[in-house]
Amino acid sequence: MMQSSSVIICLAYILGLLFTAVPWGGIWVLVLGILAAVLFRAIYINLCKFAQKREKSISKGKAGANVPLTTPHPRVWLIAGLVGLLATLYFQLRVPQPGEKDISQFVSGENNSNQEQLVIVRGEVASTPRLTRSQRGQFWLEATQLDEVKNDQGPASLPKGVTGKLYVTVPILQATGLYPSQQIAVTGMLYKPKTASNPGAFDFQKYLKQEGTFAGLIGKQINFIDEEKQWGWWQFREIIVRSQVRWLGVPEGPLVSAMVLGSKAVDLPYDIRDLFVKVGLAHALAASGFQTSLILGVILQLTKRAKKTTQIILGALGLITFLLLAGFQAAVLRAVIMGFAALVGLALERKVQQLGSLLLAATLLLLFNPLWIWDLGFQLSFLATLGLIVTATPITQRLDWIPSAIASLISVPLAATIWTLPLLLHIFSVVAVYSVPLNIITTPLISVVSIGGMISGLVSLIVPDLGSTLASFLYYPTHWLIQLADFFAGLPGSSVAVGSISNGQMLVIYGLIISTCMVRWWQRRWWFAGLIAIVLVIIPVWHSANNLLRITLLATDKEPVLVIQDKGQVTLINSGDEGTGRFTILPFLQQQGVNKIDWAVSSKFLDNENDAWLEILETLPITNFYDYNSQLENNIETQAIQEKLQKRQGIYQSLSLGQTVNNGSATAQFVNDQLPILRLQIFGQNWLLIGSVKSQQIEQLIKTGGLSSPEVLWCPSESLQDLVLALKPQVAIANRSVGIASANSVDNKALSALSKGKTKLFFTGRDGAIQWTPDGDFETFIQVTENKSSSL
Repeated sequence: MMQSSSVIICLAYILGLLFTAVPWGGIWVLVLGILAAVLFRAIYINLCKFAQKREKSISKGKAGANVPLTTPHPRVWLIAGLVGLLATLYFQLRVPQPGEKDISQFVSGENNSNQEQLVIVRGEVASTPRLTRSQRGQFWLEATQLDEVKNDQGPASLPKGVTGKLYVTVPILQATGLYPSQQIAVTGMLYKPKTASNPGAFDFQKYLKQEGTFAGLIGKQINFIDEEKQWGWWQFREIIVRSQVRWLGVPEGPLVSAMVLGSKAVDLPYDIRDLFVKVGLAHALAASGFQTSLILGVILQLTKRAKKTTQIILGALGLITFLLLAGFQAAVLRAVIMGFAALVGLALERKVQQLGSLLLAATLLLLFNPLWIWDLGFQLSFLATLGLIVTATPITQRLDWIPSAIASLISVPLAATIWTLPLLLHIFSVVAVYSVPLNIITTPLISVVSIGGMISGLVSLIVPDLGSTLASFLYYPTHWLIQLADFFAGLPGSSVAVGSISNGQMLVIYGLIISTCMVRWWQRRWWFAGLIAIVLVIIPVWHSANNLLRITLLATDKEPVLVIQDKGQVTLINSGDEGTGRFTILPFLQQQGVNKIDWAVSSKFLDNENDAWLEILETLPITNFYDYNSQLENNIETQAIQEKLQKRQGIYQSLSLGQTVNNGSATAQFVNDQLPILRLQIFGQNWLLIGSVKSQQIEQLIKTGGLSSPEVLWCPSESLQDLVLALKPQVAIANRSVGIASANSVDNKALSALSKGKTKLFFTGRDGAIQWTPDGDFETFIQVTENKSSSL
């Protein structure tokens, strides 16, 4: 058991890392340590006096109360405050920064393929290739040399010695056969990752920075420098996965392997991964405490008649082997450290305090890599484990009116959900409604598949054919598990967007959870704490939905996408190209707590057949769908949209030229059957969305009275100068970034001339999403985000 002073210092270190998100966070932790030392000094002195009196009474032969002195010395609090301060400094020292020779220093321009020089990057493969959602192979590359490919404008520069890690994507056939530690040369184009441009979107730049990477490479071709394969643990992983996939097939085979080794070690199909995340079974795909508990349990049971030394050695070898196979991930390391703590307890014949071993594991891991404090996998792993330690038993005791086996099945997923849900709401804004009952039903299947997968994986390392045969017996349990997840995902309201909760809301909710675990008054009134937590989540969402008036123009590559929020009524105009729905529109709507779209208008602005409406309809129902589709009425995708709408009782209407859509807060009208022009009137403002048109065509429309000067203009950047001069809008928004000499952007001279006019200019490529409210001005997402970050 950890001493109280050790617990305080460990907690201070973790608190110091958390306070890196607060201005002068380390100083605040030090101040808290000083205040605690002052406040507890009087208590400590009184306890010392009481202890002295007790010793005197015992020496005189009188019975004394055996009250241990448990309050730490005041200097412990001072040391804890200093440790917290040092933790913040240590965190800053460990934040990855590109060095002088980092390959990101040689990237020219922004992420613009028209500008990037074709290069050859030599280096060592640092990971097993995986399949991306866009069906490309992805892997990490430790770069050692950079060569520019000779072009028509001049000779290539001399090779440069470089350092740093690259995020590489290549055609899937090029990635076939790659393995870690292999020396290769990749021909492609370097780019710098961009930060999130839309609310709720994935921040690719932040993700790469956490991995110590500052550039990416879009590869076209791979040349092998060495053909001789080197030994590595990846080979054992490959044997296990191939053996289990051989007779189980896809997706059952990869799912069994993922449940044994973790999804990060296995290339699991994205549809299965997304399905399990949606219904709340993501933990089944994470290699962590469940697997280590099974490994130790089986080893100790098989060796119960052997010497204790033999048990400990075999248990340690089992844990180390699992760590090497699953990979050095935070969740796996945490589970292995706690497993070793159990072995230490066995060696010392003492009962291990699970809470103390969890705190020790957290401290050791954060000493090794303090950046993991902001890693979502690390956070969820520890919160779920903490929930199982401190909350599962009290829940089981309250369920004493049902059989203990069933009570345990209920308490485990419920305890993990209670501790992880606030963080999940803060990050993803979505609740998996049937998560707890689904976990209760699927726990036996998950246990069978996990145990069977471990046995077949171990056997396949010795006799692959026998391992495949054993894995084949897991087909039906795995298949039933997928079917159950699919069934619950299809139930009405299986996932509900409640909106992103703020840091303050999340901290208050966790404060309530901790209070119900530690304070007797709250323990008796746990239902009241739960009610307060629910109110803290629902009331802000309800208030926002019923009072918010806002227009959001999302930053997309080509087609303009507008979201209009009018006191609970949501209108979506356009959906962008394929992928925009999944990665831009849906994350934004989930962050806003939107569970249905009342009005949708598809302008077919660019006659794009691969738009994102089907992606959106997979998740959200649309009540009224208007499609300007005169040229594509028999399109297969249009028919699929109609079928989806019919299943969800939505109404589909095809619009013709001049026909107006009116939903109360906005009207939309197509003004020309030859040109991509959409006129909107939103909250009394006139908006004009114009695609790629020539200035002469616009002038002709103005002369004939077909167009009037709008208050807000959206257009491609290549048409910006002509359209601003012709229409003279108050605000103009272009969908490309500026400052790059490219055919698709505004040159600096033209930009300077436009800036001198009365039109206010925005560029989604530079500014991100643009938002407007009736009582405010236009706000840019990237600028607002930077201001919030700078204040921290």
